Amino acid sequence: MRSRLEEAGAARGPRRRGPAAWLAVVLAAVGVFAIGPAAAARHRGHAVRDFHTVAAPGPVQASLLLDAETGRIISQTNADAVTYPASLAKMMTLYLTFRALNNGTLKLEQRLPISEYAASRPPTKLGLRAGDTVTVRNLILGIVTRSANDAAVVLAEGLAGSEPAFCREMNQEARLLGMSRTHYENASGLPEPGVNLTTARDVAQLALALYHHFPREFRYFSTREFDFRGRTIHGHDHLLSSYPGVDGIKTGYIHASGFNLATSALRGGHRLIGVVLGGRTASTRDREMQAMLDGGFADLGLAPALAADRARLRTLVAAAAEPARPASKPSPIAKAAARFAANLSPVSRAEAAPLQRRAADTRGVHRWSIQLGAFRAEGAARKVALDAARQRFAKGKPMLILRPGRAGKDRLYRARLIDFTAKEASAACTGLHRLRVACAVVPPPVQKFASR
Repeated sequence: MRSRLEEAGAARGPRRRGPAAWLAVVLAAVGVFAIGPAAAARHRGHAVRDFHTVAAPGPVQASLLLDAETGRIISQTNADAVTYPASLAKMMTLYLTFRALNNGTLKLEQRLPISEYAASRPPTKLGLRAGDTVTVRNLILGIVTRSANDAAVVLAEGLAGSEPAFCREMNQEARLLGMSRTHYENASGLPEPGVNLTTARDVAQLALALYHHFPREFRYFSTREFDFRGRTIHGHDHLLSSYPGVDGIKTGYIHASGFNLATSALRGGHRLIGVVLGGRTASTRDREMQAMLDGGFADLGLAPALAADRARLRTLVAAAAEPARPASKPSPIAKAAARFAANLSPVSRAEAAPLQRRAADTRGVHRWSIQLGAFRAEGAARKVALDAARQRFAKGKPMLILRPGRAGKDRLYRARLIDFTAKEASAACTGLHRLRVACAVVPPPVQKFASR
């Protein structure tokens, strides 16, 4: 159940394409980043009072849908109306976290201290205890699933020393990304203290920046659940298991905002990013997003997701999530379910393929590789890897199956193709995405990325 106060409910890293200004240049060409002189003057000094004069006292219904590769806006309604982001503010918290992971100032297994202030944040939360510590990985997972307010504050304090100092970085980055009508007062999106403000257009810009600037970390948004201190933490983004091709990214709710949602979906090699703000309920918000995605894919000449497809997806995801039985051989149905679920997102539970886990075969360990999914059955992982290796853009690259460690709890087999150059790996994933196969580029482990 969502709390009525807050739903379960952030130096840039490597870019997927072009220089740091790529995103601004592309979207400016289609008018997404247009900022008039008055707006530019208004944001010098972060004058929040101007926002208050235009922000509605209650939920504002707004939406925007764009093509993630070209930045072309497919549809929009009330996209520049100022409203409240709620937990969508945590997208910026994670943006700054991903940046720190990429520039080496933060590590996934690094433990951050929990202050009394962070532990006292209202729900929803992980229930962190003051004086304890928690890993950056678990903080990220707590935000993308439960939208944990305490986790957001721990990251803010760990990165900037205090939440107010972190909010200054959030606002500075928002300006650099062209989010001309956004202001952050805290790292969580809670209505107290202060007021966070944004628009559908600005949220779409941030989602697009997360996708292009941090393609590896973007996979965290596809996490449906994770294990934390003996508990299974379930996510709130129901489209991950009900709409084919959805792989994130974030939900949000406070009373003043209504139900908010930013979504990324891939079909036929085309990725769309949609934003719906001000939904009356979570279900009506989800239905609006589904209809908007159907219309967007139809605009690209792709068939909409039919009700039968969505029902089949829910059945297959549920089948793939059932506990594995080590003593019995996985059935063909279980293998198909695992493959289908993994092809919707490279990581379905908790883990984003840690680099430190290696198999005995270390061929290509100093080269780039691509990851194709995480599977409960080794046979399913091997089958997907073999199918991908037969594609011309994979060039017959060697296959590597990363087996679960003896102490591992997830018991997942990860399928990779190895021995790529960086350019070859990127081209292979692009080709696989066109075939609706999930793929993520994995850099050599010798790089200083999120290591222990």
